[in-house]
Amino acid sequence: MKLIKYAQLFSLVSLFTVSNVIVGQGNMERVLKNWNKESIPYIYPENLPMKDSIVYVDTREKEEFNVSHLRNALWVGYSNFDEAKVLNLIPNKSQPIIVYCSIGVRSENIGERLKRLGYTRVLNLYGGIFEWKNQDRIVYNNNDTPTDSIHAFSKHWGKLLKKGIKVY
Repeated sequence: MKLIKYAQLFSLVSLFTVSNVIVGQGNMERVLKNWNKESIPYIYPENLPMKDSIVYVDTREKEEFNVSHLRNALWVGYSNFDEAKVLNLIPNKSQPIIVYCSIGVRSENIGERLKRLGYTRVLNLYGGIFEWKNQDRIVYNNNDTPTDSIHAFSKHWGKLLKKGIKVY
C-alpha cells in the first residue's frame, strides 16, 4: 500500500516538474504536444473563417469567461459541463463548432465529449484564448466591449500569455 502511494507521489512530482519546465520555456507547441492527444483537430487562429455559422464554445470556468471571451461565444464550462444544456443550446449536431479554453487542453476534453454526444464538426482552437490574444486578436468582456484583460488561469499557465493584461 505504501509503495503505491510513493509511486503516485513520484508520478505527481514528475508531472509537475515536467510541466514547469515546459511551461517555463513558454513554448505553446511543446506544451500542447505534452498535454494533448490531438483527438480533436486543431484550427489555428490565422486560419479561422469569420462566419456567423460557426459556434464558438468556451470551455473555461465562468470566472474566466466573465473576464473575456471570443465574441458571441457560448459558455459551457468545464468542471460543471452539462450535456443536456449543450444539446439544448446546439441542437444541430452537424453545426460547425470551435471549442477553446486558455490554451487548448480543457477544450480538447470537452471536444471529445461533444463528439461522444454525436457532434460531427468539432475543432479545437490551437493555443486557445491565449494564442488568440498573443496574435493581437480582439476579446470581449461581459458588456460586449473589447478588452485587453485575459484570465490567465494561474501564474504557472499564464507564462504562455504574452500579450494583454493578466487577471488571476
